[in-house]
Amino acid sequence: MDQILQILVQNGYVDEAGAADLADLAKTESKTVRRTVIDQGVLDEDSLLAAMAAYQDTEAVDLGGMTIDAEVTEAIPASTARMYNVFPIAADDTSVTLATFDLVDPRISDEMLFTLSKEVRFVFAREKDVMDRIAQYYGDSNESVADMIKSLGEGMTDDEALAAEMNANDIASMESAANSSAIIRFVNLVLYQGVVDHASDIHIEPFENDFKIRYRVDGALYEMKAPDVKMAPAIISRVKIMSNLNIAERRIPQDGRIALTVAGRPVDLRVSCLPTAHGESVVMRILDQTTTSLDLENVGMPEDVYEQITMDVEKPNGIFIVTGPTGSGKTTTLYSVLRRINQIDTKLLTAEEPVEYNVDGIVQVPIDSHAGNTFARVLRAFLRQDPDVMMIGEIRDLETAEIAVQAALTGHLVFSTLHTNDAAGAVMRLIDMNVAPYLLASTLEGVLGQRLVRTCCRECKVGYEPDDDTLERIEMTRDQIGGRPFYYGRGCKNCNGTGYKGRKGVFEYLRMSNPLRELVNNRAPTLIIREKARELGMRTMREDGIRSILDGYTTVDEVLRYT
Repeated sequence: MDQILQILVQNGYVDEAGAADLADLAKTESKTVRRTVIDQGVLDEDSLLAAMAAYQDTEAVDLGGMTIDAEVTEAIPASTARMYNVFPIAADDTSVTLATFDLVDPRISDEMLFTLSKEVRFVFAREKDVMDRIAQYYGDSNESVADMIKSLGEGMTDDEALAAEMNANDIASMESAANSSAIIRFVNLVLYQGVVDHASDIHIEPFENDFKIRYRVDGALYEMKAPDVKMAPAIISRVKIMSNLNIAERRIPQDGRIALTVAGRPVDLRVSCLPTAHGESVVMRILDQTTTSLDLENVGMPEDVYEQITMDVEKPNGIFIVTGPTGSGKTTTLYSVLRRINQIDTKLLTAEEPVEYNVDGIVQVPIDSHAGNTFARVLRAFLRQDPDVMMIGEIRDLETAEIAVQAALTGHLVFSTLHTNDAAGAVMRLIDMNVAPYLLASTLEGVLGQRLVRTCCRECKVGYEPDDDTLERIEMTRDQIGGRPFYYGRGCKNCNGTGYKGRKGVFEYLRMSNPLRELVNNRAPTLIIREKARELGMRTMREDGIRSILDGYTTVDEVLRYT
């Protein structure tokens, strides 16, 4: 049970059942338990802070009414204040007192003790007061990036001992460098920046004479100012230590995970290390569950597609497939579907590589090919676990496809993903894997094709009248657009000058019917299946994208690029 809920139960504010209800509500609404307790009126914020302070043997303070000396704010770096949502209220040569608004994890307390080289004491204050003071005293985050890189560079120039520690062939010295306070603070800053910018991935890439740190935001990569290439081995080793990987092994790819709290939000990072000619390239996939809604209503489907899918996913058996390229939101959509049908009377099993979202009530099995735990092996075991619904992370080969078909034939509902260009292409992809067409025709219930397109920034979005060339590119006439303007973003601070902020899905749903089953049974080519599906009412991703253009969500260039 969450610590805050334990405090509420111990003090008699809620019983065990009420605590469980609050935990479920926090997950459903993608909020912290602390925020849920306050929003539901179980306790007001001041009363909750007092209970938390008593639990951790400290006090709650009125930070908003305090006057803080500038010297005190210099007791911690800006990156530490933002990373952990803490603000200093008192400091001397040996200790610092930090105000925060959430319970303090002992690991974070130990890490701050190490990086600050001082005794650390925590007190509690209102969330708004802490965040306002951080914004007031620590300014723009870009400044802290520049300051951090400058201090790292000065450390390299002035401290020859640290330079000696950076010997990549000496594992002990490498570990020592990776655990230096300057490196820890810098890596924390990189992670913080990625989370607050809503990046999906962080890329750390060493080259012969250069070192790059890039964030993927809304599908596009943006470069962050990076330190000298000499710092790369220590920074990469720090990431490997955090993800429990072997820093001595630099010849083979490694995969790991980091679970931490960034800016008050629980975040999972999936870490991949790849050996290159000039060191290891590291990519961290950020899985921030507080910003990802797993409710099917919030996926952004057109209403007719949503209604068809909600009917099909409640069928007792069959195969439902989501298709699209890497990073198109397939897994999020599948989990939204699973969340919808996740009831106490239904047994749900998933096989994933790796497990991306943890959902109560669903038995989730990670695939580990190195240990012989393949999709096919896990699925055969699934059939002996009395499931109602099975989710396969991806159908990659005939063996997996055949087990999925057999499961559907024996009364199970099977969900999975495929990498194909469109919904109709998924049918031929499975037949190309040598799945018998008559079996596929009798088990496949629907294929959802999807892409994510960037949306126009609301702050700098402007309308314009499209010219004839633009209309020709999307095969529309002036009569069809009915005088509606098209939009684009001019670029502003809010969107880093790109004109785009956020993404939305474009979808096509191929719903199986008797005419389509007959075509599948006769091995009809993809083009014939697609045209028949359109004749029966399917709207293609290009057509759904054009609808998004006319509604002012995205641009012509985005739709043409992804559909």
